[in-house]
Amino acid sequence: PVPTISWRKVNGHNPSKARLRKSQAMLEIPNVQLEDAGTYECKAENSRGRNVFRGQLQVYTYPHWVEKLNDTQLDSGDQLRWECKATGKPRPTYRWLKNGLPLWPQSRIEMVNGVLMIHSVNVSDAGMYQCLAENKYATIYASAELKILASAPIFPINQRRKTIIVTKGQEVVIECKPQASPKPTITWKKGDKALRESKR
Repeated sequence: PVPTISWRKVNGHNPSKARLRKSQAMLEIPNVQLEDAGTYECKAENSRGRNVFRGQLQVYTYPHWVEKLNDTQLDSGDQLRWECKATGKPRPTYRWLKNGLPLWPQSRIEMVNGVLMIHSVNVSDAGMYQCLAENKYATIYASAELKILASAPIFPINQRRKTIIVTKGQEVVIECKPQASPKPTITWKKGDKALRESKR
């Protein structure tokens, strides 16, 4: 006799959007999602007995960005930390490019699971960087520019006063705020002698 056919998802519920066609002999799941993955069981039975077939549904997805890169500007000597993060199945792996060429780990450069770290950046590190996330279905790209600021100390014109006149007993403030990258060290002298802190 013609068997009765039923379907079930092992260790879960059948997707609500699932449809049965051709006298329930065909299970159809439109717009498959990751949560639809699993083992499905088809049971056929009539007055002579029953039989069960199980099949595994695996769902794969293209890589998709969760976190991208942003253009970054750093002082020479700073540390760069960029992270690009993507989802996908199989889980994406990551590669880095600098100005279109592969970037490899070096003494100052680390690359682990989508994180790029460059210690003590200098002008040679400036450029366009790309992070590639890829699985066997697709490769996606994220790009950002790294700019490195490097300049010798320059004193603004309004700080270049050669003579300051004050009344004896009053307080005087002399500013030393040069524009520089990286941040400069500052020392003070009175004449040729180094100036040291005191109560005054």
